[in-house]
Amino acid sequence: MRYHKSNLPRLSPGEARRQGQITQLALLLLGRERAIAFLNGENPGLGGRPLDLAMASEDGCAGVEAELGRLTLR
Repeated sequence: MRYHKSNLPRLSPGEARRQGQITQLALLLLGRERAIAFLNGENPGLGGRPLDLAMASEDGCAGVEAELGRLTLR
Protein backbone atom coordinates (compact mmCIF):
# COMPACT_ATOMS: atom_id res chain seq x y z
CA MET A 1 0.00 0.00 0.00
CA ARG A 2 1.10 3.49 -0.70
CA TYR A 3 0.31 6.37 1.57
CA HIS A 4 0.68 9.99 0.70
CA LYS A 5 0.82 12.99 2.90
CA SER A 6 -2.26 15.16 2.68
CA ASN A 7 -1.82 18.78 1.71
CA LEU A 8 -4.69 19.74 4.03
CA PRO A 9 -3.76 21.28 7.36
CA ARG A 10 -4.35 19.14 10.43
CA LEU A 11 -6.94 20.14 12.97
CA SER A 12 -5.69 21.47 16.26
CA PRO A 13 -6.71 19.46 19.34
CA GLY A 14 -9.31 22.11 20.18
CA GLU A 15 -10.78 22.09 16.68
CA ALA A 16 -10.97 18.30 16.66
CA ARG A 17 -12.62 18.25 20.09
CA ARG A 18 -15.21 20.84 19.10
CA GLN A 19 -15.88 19.08 15.79
CA GLY A 20 -16.54 15.79 17.57
CA GLN A 21 -18.60 17.42 20.31
CA ILE A 22 -20.92 19.34 17.98
CA THR A 23 -21.27 16.39 15.60
CA GLN A 24 -22.29 14.05 18.42
CA LEU A 25 -24.80 16.56 19.75
CA ALA A 26 -26.32 17.20 16.32
CA LEU A 27 -26.62 13.46 15.63
CA LEU A 28 -28.30 12.91 18.99
CA LEU A 29 -30.77 15.76 18.61
CA LEU A 30 -31.50 15.71 14.88
CA GLY A 31 -30.72 12.24 13.58
CA ARG A 32 -28.17 11.45 10.90
CA GLU A 33 -29.63 13.09 7.78
CA ARG A 34 -30.82 16.29 9.44
CA ALA A 35 -27.56 16.61 11.41
CA ILE A 36 -25.45 16.33 8.27
CA ALA A 37 -27.61 18.88 6.46
CA PHE A 38 -27.54 21.28 9.42
CA LEU A 39 -23.80 21.06 10.09
CA ASN A 40 -22.77 21.42 6.46
CA GLY A 41 -25.33 23.92 5.21
CA GLU A 42 -25.14 27.69 5.38
CA ASN A 43 -27.06 29.08 8.36
CA PRO A 44 -27.89 32.77 7.93
CA GLY A 45 -28.81 33.13 11.61
CA LEU A 46 -25.36 31.95 12.65
CA GLY A 47 -23.56 33.73 9.83
CA GLY A 48 -21.96 30.70 8.23
CA ARG A 49 -21.65 26.95 8.12
CA PRO A 50 -22.33 25.56 11.62
CA LEU A 51 -19.53 22.97 11.54
CA ASP A 52 -16.95 25.60 10.57
CA LEU A 53 -18.20 28.01 13.23
CA ALA A 54 -18.14 25.35 15.95
CA MET A 55 -14.61 24.26 15.06
CA ALA A 56 -13.29 27.83 14.92
CA SER A 57 -13.83 28.81 18.55
CA GLU A 58 -15.52 28.06 21.86
CA ASP A 59 -17.92 30.94 21.25
CA GLY A 60 -18.78 29.58 17.82
CA CYS A 61 -19.37 26.14 19.29
CA ALA A 62 -21.65 27.62 21.97
CA GLY A 63 -23.61 29.48 19.29
CA VAL A 64 -24.13 26.30 17.27
CA GLU A 65 -25.17 24.42 20.43
CA ALA A 66 -27.73 27.15 21.16
CA GLU A 67 -29.08 26.95 17.61
CA LEU A 68 -29.43 23.16 17.95
CA GLY A 69 -31.40 23.76 21.13
CA ARG A 70 -33.70 26.20 19.37
CA LEU A 71 -34.24 23.76 16.52
CA THR A 72 -35.21 20.92 18.81
CA LEU A 73 -37.56 23.02 20.95
CA ARG A 74 -39.67 24.14 17.98
